[in-house]
Amino acid sequence: MINKEVWQLTPTSVKWLYVLSFLMNMGFYALIPYLTLYLTDSIAWTVAMAGLLLAVRQFSQQGFAFIGGIAADLFGYKGTMLLGLLVRGTGFLLFAWCTETWQFFAAAVLSGLGGSLFEPACAACYAILTPDAIRKDVFAFRNVLTNIGIVGSQLVGTVLASVEFFWLSVFAGFLYFVIALLAMLFVPPLTAGNTAGKWSAGIWHVLRDKPFLRYTAILIGFYYLNMQLFLAVPQFVEDVLNSKTAVGIVLASISVFTILFQMKVTHWLQGCTRRFTLIGVGAMVMGIGLFLFSFADTLWFMILDAFIFALGTMISVPYLVDMVPRFAPKAHIGAYYGFNGYSLAFGGSIGTFLGGWIYDFGKQMDVAWLPWATCLLVGLIVAWNLHQMEEKVGLSLPEQTAD
Repeated sequence: MINKEVWQLTPTSVKWLYVLSFLMNMGFYALIPYLTLYLTDSIAWTVAMAGLLLAVRQFSQQGFAFIGGIAADLFGYKGTMLLGLLVRGTGFLLFAWCTETWQFFAAAVLSGLGGSLFEPACAACYAILTPDAIRKDVFAFRNVLTNIGIVGSQLVGTVLASVEFFWLSVFAGFLYFVIALLAMLFVPPLTAGNTAGKWSAGIWHVLRDKPFLRYTAILIGFYYLNMQLFLAVPQFVEDVLNSKTAVGIVLASISVFTILFQMKVTHWLQGCTRRFTLIGVGAMVMGIGLFLFSFADTLWFMILDAFIFALGTMISVPYLVDMVPRFAPKAHIGAYYGFNGYSLAFGGSIGTFLGGWIYDFGKQMDVAWLPWATCLLVGLIVAWNLHQMEEKVGLSLPEQTAD
């Protein structure tokens, strides 16, 4: 797991952020993958329609995260995080009582808006409270805890979804209320980074940073790939194996592999300074893992594909998150994390809606390999563009967070 020396250097406040991150992912991943299956099975939606709902939720979160990050820079990171957690909990709880299409979309928007507030604030807290020398290790271990939360969520989600979706929504909603309480008690109040008190300061600083804008645009492809974990992969596993239990096993296996190997992979790559290239290599490996689902017809084959996908995320994620504070001045770190969320907004929305449409089209036209070949192509495009960016701006970024 995490190196003993790194753990000793990690502030207590960051350790509490670890706890919150674990619980956030427990609540999120317990609900979202099973929401897709609930909509397509019990409510009889198409995969494309379910993908549209996920896209709306994703865009309402990441599309407003820039504003949420600016608000955190202006008004304080802890308070913004608390408000976002309460709004997310309310949105998840409302799914339990949804019966009409508009109600599902309203709950999705509300849960997304909550994330737009707490996500950039929480990321900024990690970056501000963590010593620069161990930041990449901290983000790597956060990825491990994320996946421990996913494993736990699959167990909870499988049990509650098999009983009734209502109880799964109630569990996820109330868990976010508990997280808000813990954050209120144990996260230190951090002063607002934007001491000038101007909304426009963060906006214009980000929009003038052309390398950062390009980096954010390239990551749209990365998140297209990552979103298939919530739509195409669970739907494919159920279509082929006709088992919700198998869906839980495949998704949990990705998390187990990450838990076991994330810190080892990060350690092996410790001496590599070509961060953009590594993120691209990880995206390419993710694309290869998804492409191999074209040939998967057994649970063991799907687990092998899941391992390759997980390896790609293990290569990319610690570097991907660590790059943002390397671009950002400390006064606008929330704004930078928020704007970087647009890559997830567009990539996630395209990945769920277009990815769902391609999946349906592939089934109708008997070209089941089409969504997976698309993923391979996207992975290659991301890898090439990040390699090109490495050659142009990679060496000009500071080793430590900018002042």
